[in-house]
Amino acid sequence: MADRSSAEHQLWLRSFHQPTPGAPRLLCLPHAGGSASFYFPVSKALSPAVDVRAVQYPGRQDRRQETPADSIQDLARGVFHALDETEDTPLALFGHSMGAVVAFELARLLEEAGRPPAVLFLSGRRGPSVQRNDNVHQGDDARLIEEVTKLDGTDAALLQDEELLRMILPALRADYRAVETYQRTPGPRLSSPFVVLTGDVDPRVTPDEARTWSQETDGPFELHVYPGAHFYLVAQQQAVLARIETTLRRLASGTGAAV
Repeated sequence: MADRSSAEHQLWLRSFHQPTPGAPRLLCLPHAGGSASFYFPVSKALSPAVDVRAVQYPGRQDRRQETPADSIQDLARGVFHALDETEDTPLALFGHSMGAVVAFELARLLEEAGRPPAVLFLSGRRGPSVQRNDNVHQGDDARLIEEVTKLDGTDAALLQDEELLRMILPALRADYRAVETYQRTPGPRLSSPFVVLTGDVDPRVTPDEARTWSQETDGPFELHVYPGAHFYLVAQQQAVLARIETTLRRLASGTGAAV
């Protein structure tokens, strides 16, 4: 890996546990306002059989001095350039909410480069063909905090700490702006299998809206609906991890993504 790529790798990607040599890679992309550490439990559960890596977006935690990205495409390009193109172990992508859209745009870049992902796990997000006039990012801080509280994905104690709020709000607002202004640009459908996961009472996406991801791939498609709201994957962690393990095992055996 070139020096520049190595620096980008260390900046964008986090590893929490040592994998078995040759283990398939699972690259996890956080939700709006989220950070790489959200996926520590995933790494703990799946390692060492899976090489779990998590993306750290600019503007948060150890990257809080950096300017947050302006668009989903910018985030995808940042991750793309951080990946080591010489690694040949299978690469799976897992993105939740905003992270699902970043994963999709990253997959488009990888496919264009001749390195399509082995599978995309897309969680808690409608397909890009479903447009809404969301404008949370245009509201004041109270509106933004209200939205995050409603989705129940942030520790309530953090939202009561003014100093912490001042630290996280700029990145949170930038993330909401990026995902709310996102539009899919024209291009071919992907070839990778899609495994779409969602909660049955998610206020941000219905199961039918989640199913529209099928329009974006020529590969196998699955939709799995779990009990829960937008952060269903926290309460349903065991079931979601089992789905990931099963899919990666089937891909490794050459029997495809469909279960």
